[in-house]
Amino acid sequence: TAFHLYLSLFNLQVHGIVRRSSSFNTGRIEHLYKNPQAHIEGNMKLHYGDLTDSTCLVKIINEVKPTEIYNLGAQSHVKISFDLAEYTADVDGVGTLRLLDAIKTCGLINSVKFYQASTSELFGKVQEIPQKETTPFYPRSPYGAAKLYAYWIVVNFREAYNLFAVNGILFNHESPRRGANFVTRKISRSVAKIHLGQLDCFSLGNLDAKRDWGHAKDYVE
Repeated sequence: TAFHLYLSLFNLQVHGIVRRSSSFNTGRIEHLYKNPQAHIEGNMKLHYGDLTDSTCLVKIINEVKPTEIYNLGAQSHVKISFDLAEYTADVDGVGTLRLLDAIKTCGLINSVKFYQASTSELFGKVQEIPQKETTPFYPRSPYGAAKLYAYWIVVNFREAYNLFAVNGILFNHESPRRGANFVTRKISRSVAKIHLGQLDCFSLGNLDAKRDWGHAKDYVE
């Protein structure tokens, strides 16, 4: 999503990067503005920027000087990554490098903790069941391959510069704000429409695919 590009925590303030769009693209975080317990005026600030624009990343990080950075940014739809392969590589792979390099450029290597939202798609064509941290990677999509580059560039910055940088290899996590073009929401929305007489049938992709799911709140903890 547009908001899920980059978050930083600084003195109990949250800063986020949002892509410029002619239509509103912050629908998934509007509840934070409406809930006074979740957001006190001034404690959350959005900056216009993009993971494809290294200049804006350096500018924002230098201005905010965060203590923690969470890179949640991605073109995260596996099927769409085949149609937007170059864009997926630019955002998911090189975008992570741009963030890490911005930290280095701003002289924050010793003061920032960096979290990279990695993915179970690294395993792709799984080499063992269940997977563990030592399971060999075998990505099977442009999305998985881009995320694999991001995984190793995080390791590289950690070992080369002693940056506090970690990868979280998360399996599928769901919540009520899951995008409508993902399989769980596609099925639940379509079943509801069939029940209401608004739809006769719907189609799915690979019926042989198997996925594990968890709740997004549990993954945050």
